[in-house]
Amino acid sequence: MLREDFLWGFATAAAQVEGGGEEQELASGKGPSIWDWFCEKPGKILDGAKVNKTCNFIDNYKADLALMKSLGVNSYRFSISWPRIVPKGGKDDPVNEQGVKFYSDVIDECLRLGITPFVTLYHWDLPLELYQRYGGWLNKERAVEDYVRYAKVCFDAYGDRVKHWLTFNEPFVVAIHGHSFGVFAPGHTSNTEPWIVAHTLLVAHATAAKVFHDEIAPKHGGVIGITLNGDWAEPWDQTPENIKAAQDKMDVAVGWFADPVYLGDYPESMKQMLQGRLPEFTAEEKALLKGSSDFYGCNFYTTNMIKAGADDETNGNTQLLFTRPDGSYIGPESALDWLRDVPWGFRKHLNYLYKRYQMPIYITENGYACKGESDKPAEEAIHDTDRVNYYKGYLGAVQDAVNDGVDIRSYYAWSFVDNFEWASGLVPRFGCVRCDYDTFKRTPKDSSKFVGEFFDSHIPKKEASA
Repeated sequence: MLREDFLWGFATAAAQVEGGGEEQELASGKGPSIWDWFCEKPGKILDGAKVNKTCNFIDNYKADLALMKSLGVNSYRFSISWPRIVPKGGKDDPVNEQGVKFYSDVIDECLRLGITPFVTLYHWDLPLELYQRYGGWLNKERAVEDYVRYAKVCFDAYGDRVKHWLTFNEPFVVAIHGHSFGVFAPGHTSNTEPWIVAHTLLVAHATAAKVFHDEIAPKHGGVIGITLNGDWAEPWDQTPENIKAAQDKMDVAVGWFADPVYLGDYPESMKQMLQGRLPEFTAEEKALLKGSSDFYGCNFYTTNMIKAGADDETNGNTQLLFTRPDGSYIGPESALDWLRDVPWGFRKHLNYLYKRYQMPIYITENGYACKGESDKPAEEAIHDTDRVNYYKGYLGAVQDAVNDGVDIRSYYAWSFVDNFEWASGLVPRFGCVRCDYDTFKRTPKDSSKFVGEFFDSHIPKKEASA
């Protein structure tokens, strides 16, 4: 069984679900983000979709929360849009009170329904104005100041009701996909920028966490952390070079951000690989970072077999494969080339994180995009057997890890509803609830019921323990 106070629910991000169309976004007082700008660039979004027209959570939030409650959740993880709160983003720029009220209403509705809000402050939608003013996360001094002011606005507005906070979602993706591969906003390609951006994000996280710990927690209580992605790296075989390669991959995928936060500095393997391109923390920054997260926030999707010998710093100079030495695949395909269903890797990953960082783990994202789902009619697509099988395996891995002694305190399925999947647009569907993008109609899929039934049977009932 899981903990009696285990939090479970669904996760979403502001940019991916809120928009009901351009006119609505303008009327709400929200400023443009780098994703609004990126979507206007030809060829950047697979199907030409726009981030400002997704699932219309702005108008549907009460019905969505009621639907979540009917599915059995006790918590909901969502993000706040920085440009909805501070349209231009800067520390001296005006606050949009309409935006502040919207999230206050969402939080109040969660609490009215008995749903614990779990809030992410930054899920990739940087105010466009800050990118245009000074390059966004490339300018540490200015970006940290502006982010911390935004965070403080949120802490002051919602800290009396929100007790679970995340500073950043997947900073690895912000740095690598946005500033190395160029496939996510702002679309830069560089072998120096991602390491600079990551450094800024880490300092911004630690500075905001200090504000929370100094000013908010003493008054209202609560915890704050950062949530990190990272797939499990399984050695291709047990040769020393491939065992080392798997650790090198974990050092970049996880240790790049987790080591400074929990252990005090970047991994040695990254220092050796990047030499002078990896920024150094000052003594003050190291002290600020170490212990800045009250838990380990874990986003997890898949596993790779790892071989030594590739020239790819973003993966620790390793090869990522989905095949074993005998040529067999480690898991079935999904709608995306990077994602396969490999549940045994999740158990290993959770054990690795707990052993290395010795922090309670909040699983903040885990989900699956079924191959071919977008091509099916709605009445067929809601029977998402492949997603049910994925959750069956991965939730079993969570229970196995708990039995191993890992301290796991939450699980959020990604995602509540089909949504804007960044550069892939509206094509891949991760939702446990189907969204008709023309009418915004929601229809629960089989997976939503399966996940709810799993937690109903695995979280002890409080009445039974009295």
